Amino acid sequence: MRDCKDAKKIVIKVGTSTLTHANGNLNLKRIEELVRVISDMKNSGKDIVLVTSGAIGVGVARLKLGKRPGDVKGKQAAAAVGQSILMGIYDKFFSEHGHVIGQVLITRDCMTEEIKRKNAMNTFGMLIEYGAVPIVNENDTVAVEEIKFGDNDTLAAHVAALIGADLLVLLTDVDGLYDKNPKEVDARLIPEVKEINEELKQVAGGSGSANGTGGMVTKLLAAEIAGEANINTIIINGSNPLLVYDILDGKVAGTYFNIKEARK
Repeated sequence: MRDCKDAKKIVIKVGTSTLTHANGNLNLKRIEELVRVISDMKNSGKDIVLVTSGAIGVGVARLKLGKRPGDVKGKQAAAAVGQSILMGIYDKFFSEHGHVIGQVLITRDCMTEEIKRKNAMNTFGMLIEYGAVPIVNENDTVAVEEIKFGDNDTLAAHVAALIGADLLVLLTDVDGLYDKNPKEVDARLIPEVKEINEELKQVAGGSGSANGTGGMVTKLLAAEIAGEANINTIIINGSNPLLVYDILDGKVAGTYFNIKEARK
């Protein structure tokens, strides 16, 4: 895992299931731990982009809706409420460690339309140059199916490719990719993947959380997208943000998609 150890520009994606409790309310302790780790990475000279889920979930909790809306307009309204709350919390925690954040809300057309893509690239470039931590989410308040990423794993992979990241880190609610359903007692963690094939995709299940939109399938897709841009991906358990230190020390943790090594 030397590539992890040498990585300077890193995209970290954190999912709703990691950011919230089972009842949908924000897990402030978890967020604070993650922010402290990222701040320490920044202090060591690394450039970090954080892709965060959670806006809709936070909005649902604040509006006391009871469950995630099933229609687009309901999700958009919940996102509008939740996004400001989520960013306010990130700003508070990062400020305590002396770091500035910059919110970046994008949709798929920001990656597919040349002018929008260039503008997004320039914005990320200047935020990083200024020493800020770009915090990215899909612009759920205006996104419709034609311009949606649909999940933030895919979004994170596209962002990693856009900025020329050295590593993509996906924080989730399991330890990594297993050879079968991780709830089964004989399931085994797959520590390294050098090729994403159909057999591997078959072992990936759906979303494991009622509050989130992604699952292991979307993480495999993200690893594929990142791999096409010559960027390796690692999946680790977001319940312990300190694991990020382990992977940056070159230690084995989670599932490492070592695509670059396989291409040599």
